[in-house]
Amino acid sequence: MPELPEVETVRRGLARVVGLTLTRLEQRRPDLRIPLPSDFAKQLEGRRLEGVDRRGKYMLWRFSGGPVLIVHLGMSGTLILRDGPRAPELHEHVVFTFSDGTTLAYQDPRRFGLMTLTTADNASQHRLLADMGPEPLGNEFNGPVLAAALKGRKSPLKAALLDQRLVAGLGNIYVCEALYRAGLSPERLAGTLRGPAVERLAQAIKAVLTDAIAAGGSSLRNYVQASGELGYFQHRWAVYGKEGERCPGCSPTARCRVQRVVQSARSTFYCPRTQT
Repeated sequence: MPELPEVETVRRGLARVVGLTLTRLEQRRPDLRIPLPSDFAKQLEGRRLEGVDRRGKYMLWRFSGGPVLIVHLGMSGTLILRDGPRAPELHEHVVFTFSDGTTLAYQDPRRFGLMTLTTADNASQHRLLADMGPEPLGNEFNGPVLAAALKGRKSPLKAALLDQRLVAGLGNIYVCEALYRAGLSPERLAGTLRGPAVERLAQAIKAVLTDAIAAGGSSLRNYVQASGELGYFQHRWAVYGKEGERCPGCSPTARCRVQRVVQSARSTFYCPRTQT
């Protein structure tokens, strides 16, 4: 599933169509993960796209007059910008055409993504967004905020960080990488983290997300940028997907290897020697 860096990369790529009017919306099926909005085209055609924001792993497209389109890419969704109309491609479910002729196609083989409408006044309280924790790249996220969120939690640290109510937008790949950078075991009880360790983790989360965005995200399976280009942060993973390989932070003579454990039905990768 695209995580925060991939969604942020796509959001930034959509700057090309911000300020343009949506002249046509072509809906090729009635639903994705949930039904598409009723009168979808009628509600948005003729309106100017005024901005694209992000909340966690969701994008919020703000249109003139108040409508806000909430978009989630799901497991396999992509948004591809093109200079003009083309013949429909496989799994292309929604196509947006803008006033300069640019088209934006949403493709989703597994159809786990979603699109739903709300209003500017109600967006922050929408059921998909209302309970989210702070944005990890925002000024409101720091060591003390993270410490307060983790206090009293008896779940493993990795599982706690995947809870969107604690921190918005974190996913499996970047939690593994942030824990590695912070030198913290994913199996450590979340409520035991405090002091310099929790500040170190907060800074590692910010750093790994910032680095991943700069690299265009990680292209794993279906993900591409809005331009159609691949991201390349997957080439800089330290531990994710590296089971059995030597930890990059350990001495060449050390016998440690990256290990994989399953937590909450997800693979976790870490170095047992450097992460405690």
